[in-house]
Amino acid sequence: MSSATSTNLLTGFTRLCKGLAVVLVFGHIAVQISPTILSYLALIPARTIPFGWNLITAGYIEQTVHGVLSSTIGLLFIGKLLEPIWGSREFLKFIFIVNFLTSVCVFITAISLYYVTMQENYLYLPLSGFSGVLSGLLVGVKQIIPDQEFSPLKIKAKWLPSIMLLLAVVISFFASEPAAYLPILIFGTYIGWIYLRYFQRKQETGFKGDPSDEFSFSTFFPEFMRPVIDPIASIFDRMLCGKPEGSNDGRGYTVGNAPLLGSDPIEATRRRERGARALEERLATERVIGAGAKSKTDEPERDASENV
Repeated sequence: MSSATSTNLLTGFTRLCKGLAVVLVFGHIAVQISPTILSYLALIPARTIPFGWNLITAGYIEQTVHGVLSSTIGLLFIGKLLEPIWGSREFLKFIFIVNFLTSVCVFITAISLYYVTMQENYLYLPLSGFSGVLSGLLVGVKQIIPDQEFSPLKIKAKWLPSIMLLLAVVISFFASEPAAYLPILIFGTYIGWIYLRYFQRKQETGFKGDPSDEFSFSTFFPEFMRPVIDPIASIFDRMLCGKPEGSNDGRGYTVGNAPLLGSDPIEATRRRERGARALEERLATERVIGAGAKSKTDEPERDASENV
């Protein structure tokens, strides 16, 4: 990889993502300097009442170095792809919703585990990190460019959330505190999918959600498991929109007997096409810039050889 190409990969990050990255870095530094801050900003289920603000702040506090590095790098590169397509306002809205609802679900899970096991560590374990939002953003990548392959492993984008969760589950068997991160990843992925599937509204069209079969819940699983997953997923689908998955007729989802505004599988296809085009255009631009930089460096060499 040329130096110009490497430079292009490290540029073009959005201002919003760079600002959020700064928040993550400074949050981590603050916790290292004063660990007592963690008891006020992290999600500690026993202290969430009355410290309810930790349902929001916990997502922006990374306790480990590898956590802040992976979160910052993931945010910058995924945001570089998604924010220009969604828009800054929608991108920030998605982060806020996924972060908050993930914290709520983790809080409820921790309380439930305590009452089931009567182990107090579920109440006092500080839970925090941006990984829930990152897992939700990976679902956005799956939606926009599902068939895009990422080198060097040639993994298609549609499998990134599933592979991430599978690795997290495997690692949890060897980790000392899997409850500190596994629920965050699982809920972040699911809530990100719920929002994009049913509630995200496109400003340019007014369409709501993505009812396409290519974005159904069963697509997170291998094909041989889908006949088992689809009937279970249809139960939650009817709860959310009164219409089972697989019965889309092009008119969109319904709540009761009223259709959700603009929920159209055709628009979902167009959205994926726009995402693929945006990625191709960005890659083409980076190649052109890289080629231009290379030609400039070659010119002095040609001039020197001509003079000789």
